[in-house]
Amino acid sequence: MSDEVLRLRAVSVRREKSMLLRDVNWAVHSDQSWVVIGPNGAGKTTLLQVAAALLPPTDGTVEILGENVTEADVFDLRTRIGLASAALADRVPPAEKVIDLVLTASYGILGRYTEDYESGDVTRAVELLDALGCAHLIRRRFATLSEGERKRVQIARSLMPDPELLLLDEPAAGLDLGGREDLLRRIAALSRDPKAPLMVMVTHHVEEVPPGFTHALLLRKGTVLAAGRVQDVFTARLLSRCFGLPLLVEHTGARWTARAAQLP
Repeated sequence: MSDEVLRLRAVSVRREKSMLLRDVNWAVHSDQSWVVIGPNGAGKTTLLQVAAALLPPTDGTVEILGENVTEADVFDLRTRIGLASAALADRVPPAEKVIDLVLTASYGILGRYTEDYESGDVTRAVELLDALGCAHLIRRRFATLSEGERKRVQIARSLMPDPELLLLDEPAAGLDLGGREDLLRRIAALSRDPKAPLMVMVTHHVEEVPPGFTHALLLRKGTVLAAGRVQDVFTARLLSRCFGLPLLVEHTGARWTARAAQLP
């Protein structure tokens, strides 16, 4: 059995009168890559925040990288987790340059001030940007980038601290077809790299699942409907139940598609 990277036991998250997550049980192992999928309001982003040690559960236990979050130094634990999300992008200072945005991930901050970086840090940042097709953007301001460029730079930043767990919150959201396919190709290549961290990716669409991802979790109204190998979870019956309408699901090559079934 491979090492356990993430374990949620009977986890619930309550905000005032709303249950954002309800009795979630989930185990992620080091030889797996996961996609979390479900409709708007399903609790996907909340689940990712729990997995990133950013949101403590109301009930249940969470173990990340072998540490119980209620007992661990969460500030130290977060340095071992990479996170790319739209919420982070919204907090980037308008004048921040791409190279500085990636470099500051070493300190877990946003906005470069007077801190010094070694030449090795700069080299690593440039190499990560190059791997994501963004090396030519290093002197550009983040605010001037296209949506696709922003997504790739965020992933480079999330990899800067050499994390053991990488969480991607809807990385393909807002991209056109070309931008989406380019990004998914790069994420798929990253997932095949034996030196890369374990990845968990949130999305609304099965079409956005990169080739090579091994496992899927379906979430609806804060409750896990199914979790397991992608081919066992991405069935018409389970996805139809998850999204609340009859769906036709197809698997062609290494990619998935889903569309509404024609009704009489």
